[in-house]
Amino acid sequence: MCGFAGIIGFNPLEINSLVLQNVSDTLKNRGPDDLGFLSWSDALPVEILQYPKTIQGKQITLIHRRLSIIDLSIAGRQPMRTDDGRYHIVFNGEIYNYLELQTQLKALGHQFSSHSDTEVLLAAYSEWGSKTLSYLVGMFAFAILDTWEQKIFLARDFFGIKPLYYTYWEGGLAFASEIKALLQLPGVSRQVNPRRLYDYLHSGLTDYGGETLFADIRQLPPAHFLKVSLDTLEHPQIERYWQIEFSDRTELSFSEAASELRQLFLQNIRLHLRSDVPVGAALSGGIDSSAIVMAMRHLQGENLELHTFSYIAEDSGLSEEKWVDIVAQQAAAIKHKVQPLPGELVADLNRLIDLQDEPFSSTSMYAQYRVFEMAKAAGIKVMLDGQGADEILGGYRPYIGVRLASLVRQGKWKNASQLLQKASRLPGSSQKSLLMRTARFLLPPSLQAPLRQLIKKDISPSWLNANWFTLNGVALHPLSHPHSSEELLREQLYYACVENSLPMLLRYEDRNSMAHSIESRVPFLTPALVNFVFSLPEEFIIANDGTSKAIFRQAMRGIVPDPILDRKDKIGFATPEQQWLTTLRPWVEQVLQSDVASEIPALNLKQIKAQCYAILEGRASFDFYLWRWMNLIQWAENFNVVFE
Repeated sequence: MCGFAGIIGFNPLEINSLVLQNVSDTLKNRGPDDLGFLSWSDALPVEILQYPKTIQGKQITLIHRRLSIIDLSIAGRQPMRTDDGRYHIVFNGEIYNYLELQTQLKALGHQFSSHSDTEVLLAAYSEWGSKTLSYLVGMFAFAILDTWEQKIFLARDFFGIKPLYYTYWEGGLAFASEIKALLQLPGVSRQVNPRRLYDYLHSGLTDYGGETLFADIRQLPPAHFLKVSLDTLEHPQIERYWQIEFSDRTELSFSEAASELRQLFLQNIRLHLRSDVPVGAALSGGIDSSAIVMAMRHLQGENLELHTFSYIAEDSGLSEEKWVDIVAQQAAAIKHKVQPLPGELVADLNRLIDLQDEPFSSTSMYAQYRVFEMAKAAGIKVMLDGQGADEILGGYRPYIGVRLASLVRQGKWKNASQLLQKASRLPGSSQKSLLMRTARFLLPPSLQAPLRQLIKKDISPSWLNANWFTLNGVALHPLSHPHSSEELLREQLYYACVENSLPMLLRYEDRNSMAHSIESRVPFLTPALVNFVFSLPEEFIIANDGTSKAIFRQAMRGIVPDPILDRKDKIGFATPEQQWLTTLRPWVEQVLQSDVASEIPALNLKQIKAQCYAILEGRASFDFYLWRWMNLIQWAENFNVVFE
């Protein structure tokens, strides 16, 4: 797990060593253990261990910050090159099946001088080129310089667990693990992306596809690679190399599928435990994190010193402490708990906004930030986390309504009636909420607008300056897709994985973990496991009585304590959002009165102030829009965002 940047010069404009140092310094938390550079041009290739004085002409500089996890010796230093000097790599992530790949490559004649997965990845690319990606099990973003053909190859993992951004600056092309690194370069615009701004303000969406909230900074989408010639930087070749198998269907019975899922999950945990440093786990007390913790103990036995790290909500209605204690006791884990107070959020807020690079949808991710902070204090460098399980296994309450819509669309009225009756009795659910969620997928387009107004999702709310968006070419409609499939649940889980949930959560996880120099691993997210889950019938995911993750609950019987598997509620890392923001009132007022707030043309500040004070004073019900407004204004100030 590391951070890297690459800067390609293509005209006489020079970049001095101070700029390069600033780029490197923005990535320091991602890799505090080592620092490496490569400066190369077709005229004079040279490897260096200090900042080059300038970048000028057709030259590329690679910067790498290392967090040492596998092979802690100097042999794992990056940039790393092949013996013939043709290929040079900078790599962020882990290849979990590197030992198996190393065996294959040795049989093909490759020799290795380290025990690092980086060297295995580099050898694999030299052998198979872009086809290497289909061999990998892991999370990764990497860049490979081919000095013979004078090309750059960039790739990002299957789900976008690790980030990779790129931009054109005044002198050429640059790429990096974080946006803030690219903003250090001359000529990189801070102009906002109006379409992405609307998606964030209206729907809380960020991180999907190839764009960012900065108009001139792009991200390589998950499961894509990019090739570019050093002679024609303006025309990169971008290709998708993998996607979820949406059309495959299994003929396994429920019990057979549960057994197969169990084996796939345990194999993933086994691979994700490979490390030369201590490994811990985030534990919320829910099914996913509990399964990870119990599987770690199941596979490693008494030999593993197992540390768990948990956020405990101050609000007893949101606290999962009793569930955390059940799992920690059963797993014989050394448990660590943190209970953040609103005042602590105030103290950490600016750092939280800065490290995320782009706005985020709620303050709940502060709980995750504090969990990683606690893990660092305990000396843990690798953490396993359950991210992605809710998106592939239908773990969120709204998915029950989608499942109901699926049954109606398929004409299975008896099953639909059974689901409505039983699921409406689940904690946090009701017939009204289920029917409203269902209607969204069944009503004709002409009736969608009144429904959006009813649930406060009007496409042009009064606090939004619709004219500004229209003048900037934005059609005011939320990101949506035609509901063409009869299996609406499967369809919505797919979009959750690629657009409207998982990409954002993975960005939060990456930044929160790397802020504390911790490698966070997500064992639910491998192509084999995800494709298998997507091949299952929808009733294996959400049963006809509303039980979510039905197949996974069965798969974990005998490993995870029954009280956890039998839970009907859903909390996760929920935080007392309204209480926190009420405590933050002085900060909210300061943000609203700032010069930046008055200068953001996308917002109707008068309306926003009125709604904010109504919420803070208890005259209006709490709405998550409040945080989006505050986050946007503070982000715009911190990053000097341009809205012209």
